[in-house]
Amino acid sequence: MNTDTLSLNLGPQHPSTHGVLRVVLELDGETVIDARPDIGFLHRGIEKLAEHRTYHQIIVLTDRLDYLAALSNNLAYVLTVEKLMDLEVPRRARYVRAALAELQRIASHLFWLGTHAHDLGAMTPLFYALREREALMDIFENLSGSRLTPSFLRVGGLAADIDERFVESVRNFTDTFQGRVDEYETLLTQNPIWRSRTKGVGVLDAGQCIRLGISGPMLRSAGVPLDLRKTQPYSCYDEFHFEIPTGKAGDVYDRYLVRIREMRESARIARQAVDGLPEGPWTAAGSPPVFPAKEDLKHNITAVIRHFGLVMEGMKPPPGEVYHAVESPRGELGFYLVSDGGPYPVRLKVRPPSFVNLQGLVKMVRGRLLADVVAVIGAVDIVLAEVDR
Repeated sequence: MNTDTLSLNLGPQHPSTHGVLRVVLELDGETVIDARPDIGFLHRGIEKLAEHRTYHQIIVLTDRLDYLAALSNNLAYVLTVEKLMDLEVPRRARYVRAALAELQRIASHLFWLGTHAHDLGAMTPLFYALREREALMDIFENLSGSRLTPSFLRVGGLAADIDERFVESVRNFTDTFQGRVDEYETLLTQNPIWRSRTKGVGVLDAGQCIRLGISGPMLRSAGVPLDLRKTQPYSCYDEFHFEIPTGKAGDVYDRYLVRIREMRESARIARQAVDGLPEGPWTAAGSPPVFPAKEDLKHNITAVIRHFGLVMEGMKPPPGEVYHAVESPRGELGFYLVSDGGPYPVRLKVRPPSFVNLQGLVKMVRGRLLADVVAVIGAVDIVLAEVDR
């Protein structure tokens, strides 16, 4: 028996692993000598399931990947299918998609902020952050009928048009949100305990991040201003004015600052989207993959037949393969699709940022104390449903 070090299981039931993540730690006293993440406890075979679902049916599966940013997953998937079919989406729908994606980013970051602060012993920020997240959940519920898994986006546009109530609720939220972020910063940014627990902890420099394929706030906290909304604009992001927050140290504290500033920028984008919302159609009506309007089903037999065909047989995109990615709250979220011309994809592969970013965990915790492991895992901001798929 080796008495020099101790093997310790952190998770998969420990609350600060943020899901069923098991990390086997090798400790010398309280110093971490090595770590081995153990994943797969939440594997549901979503990529394999997609091979037996029509392209429309897969949309509801994407909500269950990163359930804290379901609309971002919806967006990445429908953009991939639209790219495969070379389908042009109306400008109004693109604006609404951008607004929803940014509201979803704020909701995700708020949940991260509250739980991460709670992991490190600060309970008050959790109540503050969930207060604003609840307002966003109400917006999603009023729009789609669901708080966590809206499934509101469709290939070719949206499930329905938005109304003035949605526009007003977004305006009301953005009017007050900057002041709310000031409150979070008052609680944490200059807090000496918070700084001592986060500064210099879990450092990954820019080179290490790039070699590991890390993206999102983790990469930007190391000083790399890579954001797909700027470098590969989609959904009219090239028409909005916003900054890309970056850090310098690449530690837990800088990741906190980057996400705080990202929430401010996301509120700016959402406000620009609803204030400049174009008139016009909200779906590419008449295109082969788009369902006919519900009103048409009441008096148009051709629309009924087309609707029946899409439900029973699915749409049939041309053969080919395509990859498309968006900037999710956790980083580059991409979908790779292969079509043989049939109603089901031959292959669907998800590029989940949580899974890729988790690769940096071992480098970040070696040589740190056991208590720092909790801070590092929280700062990565993983969702295990996305890691395991």
